[in-house]
Amino acid sequence: MGESHDHASVRDSYDTVAEEYARRLHGELAGKPLDRALLAALLEQSEPGAAVADLGCGPGHIAAWLAGHGAKSVGIDLSAGMIAAGRRRFPEVEFREGDLLALPAEDGEFGTAVALYSIIHLAPEELRAAFEETRRALRPSGPLLLAFHVGEETRHLDEWWGYDVDVDFRFHDPARVAALLDETGFAVEMRMERTAYAHEADTRRAYVLARRT
Repeated sequence: MGESHDHASVRDSYDTVAEEYARRLHGELAGKPLDRALLAALLEQSEPGAAVADLGCGPGHIAAWLAGHGAKSVGIDLSAGMIAAGRRRFPEVEFREGDLLALPAEDGEFGTAVALYSIIHLAPEELRAAFEETRRALRPSGPLLLAFHVGEETRHLDEWWGYDVDVDFRFHDPARVAALLDETGFAVEMRMERTAYAHEADTRRAYVLARRT
């Protein structure tokens, strides 16, 4: 599948900030108790021995957390810079470069998938294709955990931590996300929202747990 201009901008922007991002956010899960609890619950439901995919893994800190809790962890990200940062820090994780719309994975390769704040770089009209591709890469009954910002706005950055970038952060409607998951072969099992922690950007956060049918 060809890469859109928007995806190229996202890729280039994350390449630019990759090392700074990894330095600043490598320990962010320590301040996110709900995220840790949901990831732990997800691992309890994972098929023993099956790989867990972290889709839009960035520098791999979440994939590494999963590996540290017994998972065979595979991190996939659009940004070669992020993948390189992850490989330097987390040799226990397998990293692959790839787009959410064309995952570098075999059919049914993964037992479980997580996508925490990665669909925020997809336009609403791209979500269906991304969910179809995720379903293709998951085994039957494999769970998927999504997290994203709630709303309909788009926030654009042309400067990030002193670096020049060109990246959009797209908020999504949880009801629409759940409906699209249902339409693309998932059964939604849980939806919840929370306010931001003090150290996070001030947005409302949504979590959706679904299972491949």
